[in-house]
Amino acid sequence: MNIEFSGKVALITGAGSGMGLASAEAFFEAGASVVLSGSHFEKVNEQADRLSAKGKTLALQCDVSEEAQVKALVENTVKKFGRIDVAYNNAGWMPPYMEIAEASTEDFIRAHDINLKGVWLCMKYQTRQMLKQGGGAIVNCSSMGAIVGVAGRTSYCSTKHGIVGMTKSAALEYASKGIRINAVCPGVIDTPMVSSMISTDPAVLNALIDQVPIKRLGRAEEIAQAVLWLCSDASSFVVGHSLVVDGGITVQ
Repeated sequence: MNIEFSGKVALITGAGSGMGLASAEAFFEAGASVVLSGSHFEKVNEQADRLSAKGKTLALQCDVSEEAQVKALVENTVKKFGRIDVAYNNAGWMPPYMEIAEASTEDFIRAHDINLKGVWLCMKYQTRQMLKQGGGAIVNCSSMGAIVGVAGRTSYCSTKHGIVGMTKSAALEYASKGIRINAVCPGVIDTPMVSSMISTDPAVLNALIDQVPIKRLGRAEEIAQAVLWLCSDASSFVVGHSLVVDGGITVQ
């Protein structure tokens, strides 16, 4: 299936690496002008420069847990490109593995500020712009941790369950107004976040792969293709859905 975004504007949060960067690259290759945002400007600016052609990329710093920064992100995107056709709210953070009795309250709050509040803020300002221009599509990054529980990840899973609920509710609010909102639920994907989990103990990698029926980690590019499909006219009747892309883990 050939999905085209020529003449469209895509806004990606958490675009400095992993699934966010792969999605930014995929939208760019499909013809879109792409805004890469992240909390570390140097990373997103480097990637935007690498992709840049004829002014079709823009790097913007944004901590999605800060409302003023999210508002400015949307405003500066519109100032540069005039509109926002699609948005992928990918920015997220995973607290260290910890059983709840020993978990840090500060980590719990940080996870909710970035993962849950951050997605809520992004949708708040993205939908405002999309209402002005007559429509758009939003995809929120949840996780297989929204479908099943994961021991040692209570803070993280609670945010990802919340994203699914917010996605469904927001989708109902805006479906009749030309804005489609969905979510993607990645499994264990080969990203810097996962690399940090396995760096101290290579045996963890084998343990992760053993959980996946397809017997390998997912690739960031595979999530990017799911995001593009959810944002495209090919999925025009898909509303409020959480698309699981996990190699079969959650169907066991």
